[in-house]
Amino acid sequence: MVSARSVDRQLDACFSNLMVSSGGGRGQAETGGAVPMLSGWKDLPMELLMRIISVAGDDRIVVVASGVCTGWRDALGWGVTNLSLSWCQQNMNNLTISFAHKFTKLQVLTLRQIKPQLEDSAVEAVANYCYDLRELDLSRSFRLSDRSLYALANGCPRLTKLNISGCSSFSDSALIYLSCHCKNLKSLNLCGCGKAATDESLQAIAQNCGHLQSLNLGWCDSVTDEGVTSLASGCPDLWALDLCGCVLITDESVIALASGCPYLRSLGLYYCQNITDRAMYSLANSCVKSKRGSSSKDVDGLANLNISQCTALTPPAVQAVCDSFPSLHTCPERHSLIISGCLSLTNVHCACGLQRHRAGSALQATSHAY
Repeated sequence: MVSARSVDRQLDACFSNLMVSSGGGRGQAETGGAVPMLSGWKDLPMELLMRIISVAGDDRIVVVASGVCTGWRDALGWGVTNLSLSWCQQNMNNLTISFAHKFTKLQVLTLRQIKPQLEDSAVEAVANYCYDLRELDLSRSFRLSDRSLYALANGCPRLTKLNISGCSSFSDSALIYLSCHCKNLKSLNLCGCGKAATDESLQAIAQNCGHLQSLNLGWCDSVTDEGVTSLASGCPDLWALDLCGCVLITDESVIALASGCPYLRSLGLYYCQNITDRAMYSLANSCVKSKRGSSSKDVDGLANLNISQCTALTPPAVQAVCDSFPSLHTCPERHSLIISGCLSLTNVHCACGLQRHRAGSALQATSHAY
């Protein structure tokens, strides 16, 4: 934990830098200007305090400074909108409970943990006081239960980004409830939430969160085509979808995404071994449809595709996808078509990779000629 003395030293340094950069201090005295006389840090104008805190760039200082006096607490409570406690290795739960009522204007809060600390009581405190919260990271919070999701649904309806990856205790009923109340969600990370991410919860998300743009369902192994096809029809703005490890999905999921999500830019299919060439050709054809159906320059197709361990795919089908989407690259510098574990696909090349391959072959032929 940061000591008050350490905070004083850092604030002194930041204050001195600000005075120099703004022409204060010695320059003002020489020109006859008034030099502010501060008897202590508590006399600082609130605007200057916020500038010093922003220059310090350390969220630990923000937390400690909020306990100096009521003036500082109120100023920081109104002025701080972005806070991270990921640096806290111990007692994050109690710290979160103690500061939640001070920072009521928070819009972005990161509570990512290296080892599990957070409990439902901390999330409930955040939900009770931080009504304006838009982005919340609770990843690796293994101790949380459905109580946390219910609290967020009731207390933070303006959430647009939620990361609960690794929170394996959440149920699909709690996630369904959340989707009914947090309808502005644009980014949702459910990686490893096998109990929460089911076809039923995905159907609720598709019905309630129509503006969703990014969804991570990595290793949610109960998800089937039924859930993914619901997303494709209900969330047309999806541009990033990770289905890595969703071993039950088939070509039907990819076909639905290809026709229902024209803005899809990133698709993860790692270890989805039921995916065949039919899915690849549907993606390749979707590029043609998107370009014909839209005059927007933003519609440029897939830029990232992970088909590692999709061993049923053949080179012609994958090459068709690569040819259809110029942003997909197999060359090392811009590697965005990931095919590791698929030995039969090693001869698939992007346009620039193919040129390099041909140049290398020509050079080798020339050297043999001599």
